[in-house]
Amino acid sequence: MSTTPSKKLWGGRFRSEVASGAQGFTQSTEIDSRLVAYDIWGSQAHAIMLARAEIISDEDLRQILTWLDRAQEDYDNGIFNLKPDKEDVHMNVESYVIDGAGIECGGKLHTARSRNDQVLVDAHLYVRDQILQTQSGLTRLCRVFLGIASNHAETVMPGYTHMQHAQPISLGFWATAYVSMFLRDLKRLKAAFRLANMNPLGACAIAGTSFSIDRHLTTKLLGFDSVHRHALDVISSRDFIAETLFALSLLMTNLSRLGEETIYWTTHEFGIAVLDDAYATGSSIMPQKKNPDIAELVRGRCGRVYGELLDLLTNLKGLPLGYNRDLQEDKPPLWDAFDVVQSCLNILPGFLETTRFNTDRMAELCNANFATATELANFLVREYGIPFRECHEIVGGIVGDLVKKGATFEDLDETRNLLQLRGICLSTSELRAVLDSKHALRGSLSLGGTSPAEVQRMTSEFGAELADIDAQILLRKEEIDVAYNQTHQIIEEVAAGRAIARVDSPCWA
Repeated sequence: MSTTPSKKLWGGRFRSEVASGAQGFTQSTEIDSRLVAYDIWGSQAHAIMLARAEIISDEDLRQILTWLDRAQEDYDNGIFNLKPDKEDVHMNVESYVIDGAGIECGGKLHTARSRNDQVLVDAHLYVRDQILQTQSGLTRLCRVFLGIASNHAETVMPGYTHMQHAQPISLGFWATAYVSMFLRDLKRLKAAFRLANMNPLGACAIAGTSFSIDRHLTTKLLGFDSVHRHALDVISSRDFIAETLFALSLLMTNLSRLGEETIYWTTHEFGIAVLDDAYATGSSIMPQKKNPDIAELVRGRCGRVYGELLDLLTNLKGLPLGYNRDLQEDKPPLWDAFDVVQSCLNILPGFLETTRFNTDRMAELCNANFATATELANFLVREYGIPFRECHEIVGGIVGDLVKKGATFEDLDETRNLLQLRGICLSTSELRAVLDSKHALRGSLSLGGTSPAEVQRMTSEFGAELADIDAQILLRKEEIDVAYNQTHQIIEEVAAGRAIARVDSPCWA
């Protein structure tokens, strides 16, 4: 091992270089590579704040901003390559600035901050962007479901409990159920965004700093809603990541349930949905096969996102307050979870839009296995004043007798005779109307029920909610863009030679 002084930016007290094995074990440049633009923006905001607070000079600021801008340009053009021996993105960017501006200017960039709060700034900026992207993908999927609901408010199909026929519902009712479910996912993501949109910059290592910094200014420059106030809590906090992973895990649960239903709906035994060839695969040996691989992979990848959440929670549960290097492991699970969820949200709208629903088969199944038994019991309650529990017993007995005879409710004469044996006389036309699936569907008028009127009402209300959410997403993106543009307007004025004290910006307010 070398005995020459360390060349690391933190190496002043060290008298030898880090062993190559240790360096490779601890570096995170590849993992952090997606943070480069965020690290540069955070550094620009920090440098502007330092100059505004008269901690560094205008010339220091001009040189730092010039080289940060070049770092971004060179990175985008593939000229600035991250070096693993510099450990992470932050050291790579700072080293680039120091190499360009010289230690006398570039060396001042890290005044009044630590990599501890710096990495959190990058993560907060990245997470909020990814949450908005995930929300946008989910609203697109919801609109596909609303399209199905609009077209199939009266398309009958069997509803299931315990995977057995329960009561008639409509395909539109099924579709709005997923929208209702996903709207809660959108609310959870919105709550996670609020936690992510807090400014950790200025917490430094764990205790803040003796420099007179302005954390409210960097909050404005970076488009955060508020300052994360407690320095020790800031550095220890990864709950904004845990909250995001939890929201993504529940979202993947719901996507997996959709995948599961698609898988069995497309079997020969169910036969109520047919996948478009563009979203199915075949077998290498069985020529007849048409496999729902996309639905299976959505279902399968759900476990990966669960694992990412457990990974982070296990990491956090034993950590004392302050920064611990274990926290370097917070980003890989988050990156992977976002990648998995967004890949599912990218593929599912087209997958679902092109799926053909076999409405004749749905109706056939709905009428084949006593799905209207509850409606018959309800009819007896309304028309004959019999207590529901007795009606349940009567209809259950009739179903049992029909099953023994190999008959169903479609055998109207047999069903009518069994009712007469129990003292209930109905005409054939009256019984036909009671047992008709569409009649049962139209009668379920209770709030949130499966009637076409309720499905249409929910479709309209959910569509309005989605419009509001899309507007909120757009507003959030615009707020971030405004902050970014304001930061860069300041950079342009400084580059043109204007002293920071004479720069006019809304950020100073």
